[in-house]
Amino acid sequence: MRRLFFICCLICLGLYGNAQDKIRKAALKQHIAFLTADSLQGRFPGTPQDSIVQNYIVGQLKTAGYQPILQTFRFKTKNDLAKISTANILGILAGKHPVLKKQVIILGAHYDHLGIKNGKIHPGADDNASGVSVLLEIAKRLKQEDLNLKRSILFIAFGAEEQGLKGSDFFVNNPLVPLNTIQVMLNMDMLGRLNQEKHLYINGAGTFRKGNKMLRKLAKNYDVKPVIHLGSVGGSDHVSFYKKEISVLGLHTGAHEQYHLPTDSKSLLNYNGLQMLSNYIYQVVVQLANTEQNLEFIAQD
Repeated sequence: MRRLFFICCLICLGLYGNAQDKIRKAALKQHIAFLTADSLQGRFPGTPQDSIVQNYIVGQLKTAGYQPILQTFRFKTKNDLAKISTANILGILAGKHPVLKKQVIILGAHYDHLGIKNGKIHPGADDNASGVSVLLEIAKRLKQEDLNLKRSILFIAFGAEEQGLKGSDFFVNNPLVPLNTIQVMLNMDMLGRLNQEKHLYINGAGTFRKGNKMLRKLAKNYDVKPVIHLGSVGGSDHVSFYKKEISVLGLHTGAHEQYHLPTDSKSLLNYNGLQMLSNYIYQVVVQLANTEQNLEFIAQD
């Protein structure tokens, strides 16, 4: 009886099976430490270090139980006429509903950064090691939990975002799933600097019905204050999907003085905030995968 009472107390306190405990801060920190290491020299596309990052992401997805797919592509950099090669990395979690499993929710984050500029390594901790860490941990948790999600979820780590959304642009023009099956694309780019007001900026919430309502309702379970824009789609990889008339959500914690500078380091990240946002986004993904409401695209000005 005493043990039962103790368990009930834990449930009431939100400490037993709480969704906020699903993703661990230590795991997020481990990914970020790897991605921002000096040895990776800023993760510039087409370099040997770029291949090391790809192998790391592939390894993490394999360990989680996925069969990763590398979608290689070539492009011209902003400052060079020569083409270089990089890749998008994909893993899919199949839905279980007999009809809705044919529909796809995409969760994405770009893994590249600026490399070495003016002799200094640009580690890109917030931009976008933070987003990649969340991508990997949400993929891991969803695979482990086997929640019988209705829709399928496609996880994509995009290459060459900093070179002009090259990876996402290549994907939408060479899709590995039919574009008309993609219901919503959630893009995570710079999640590591949650401020004291706990603001998570969300663009594109008006690109599908009841997006604003859903995001605010789920936020009530977390100490996060969503700043929601129905339109204002932004300038990261989700834009490539929006241009194809696919509903999108762009998630970030805002710009800062270290943006695109060598000082965007792991020491400045808010890891408690990143953990909280990871679990919030996890719930958003689950909700989108399971809702039976129509997620049809709505254009925004």
